[in-house]
This record gives sequence, structure tokens and C-alpha cells, in this order.
Amino acid sequence: MMKTLNNLAKEPVATFVFAHGAGAGQNSEFMQLMAEGIAKYGINVVRFNFAYMQLAEELGKRRPPERADKLLVHFNAVLSEVDSSLPIFIGGKSMGGRMASMLLQESNALGCICMGYPFHPPGKPEKLRTAHLENINKPVLILQGERDTFGTREEIGTYNLSAQVQLRYLYDGDHSFKPRKASGFTLDGHLNLAITQTAEFIKSHI
Repeated sequence: MMKTLNNLAKEPVATFVFAHGAGAGQNSEFMQLMAEGIAKYGINVVRFNFAYMQLAEELGKRRPPERADKLLVHFNAVLSEVDSSLPIFIGGKSMGGRMASMLLQESNALGCICMGYPFHPPGKPEKLRTAHLENINKPVLILQGERDTFGTREEIGTYNLSAQVQLRYLYDGDHSFKPRKASGFTLDGHLNLAITQTAEFIKSHI
């Protein structure tokens, strides 16, 4: 059995399998806040660590992510053990969301939610990671900070994405959704917005 962390809803209508980003695992503050918040909307949330992250936590040492093909195999293994009696959605933070979007087409998931999609490495806008998003035919929600160095609102406006990809921008947010103080917006407000947008997206597709 794959090790997972489950936030169970009282009367669940769906299950969301939620993958972490490259640098922080399933127990990070962001992952916990999101999972707890989404579960309050009647959605079970399943978190897990990719193998490299599990090892990093056990050794107390940072490790680089594995290659995409290995991450996808791991994600698939977790997905294969999720109870499919409820509608399943997949997604994640940054790298985890990218992996979910790469799995979506072939999986039993009804849709995907990416929180801070890494459209390109920071400072390398020519290295686009959008090929699979150009013709995806299952619904995808991307929640993106407007100032995200992995893909700003201006840059994303020039990409050729499938009509199934919905974008929701968090005003003045960075890759962690954090806005600058002068913007008048708060990180808490943006995190709550991300939770409600995720829940609404899931409920609109079941």
C-alpha cells in the first residue's frame, strides 16, 4: 500500500488526490491548509509524498525531484489505490499539479486542479511546459498568482491552451499566491479563494 495522508469530509461528494511541489512535501503548511480547507467543502483529500521527498524527510536532507516518468509512475500507483466509488479529481502544487495534468488524459480522474502551474523555469520563458495542455480534453483549473515567476498573467495570455483549461488569477500573487503588502490583498485571502475555487470546480464537474 502507498502511504497517504487523508483529510476526510463528513459527507463526501468527491475525492481529490493532491500532490506536493518540488521543494516541500505533503506536510508543508500550504498542503495542510489546502487539504483541511477543501475537506470542509465535502471533498476527501488524499495527500502523499513522492519517493524522493519521503527519503528527504527520513534523512533530514533536501533531495532533487526524480524525473517526470518516475513521478508519474508513483502518482499512478497512488491513484490506483484510491477508492473509486466517489468521483476522483487530481491536482497539486506547482510540480505536483504539472504531473497531475500530464496524467489526467489517461486516468480515471474527471478533472485536474493546478495551484501555481510551472509554465516554464524562472527566467527561462522559452522552455515552455505547455504541449500537453494545448489539446487536453478533460477540464483543468489553473490557479495562478499574477506575478508568478513560473508564468505571469501577461505571459500566459500569449499561450495557446486548450479551451478545457480555465485560468483563475490571484491578484498580485507570487508562486505561493503571496501578494505584496501594498496590493491591499493578503495571503490568507488568496489561500481561501484557492480553496473555494477548487471546491466549486470539483462540484461543477460531478
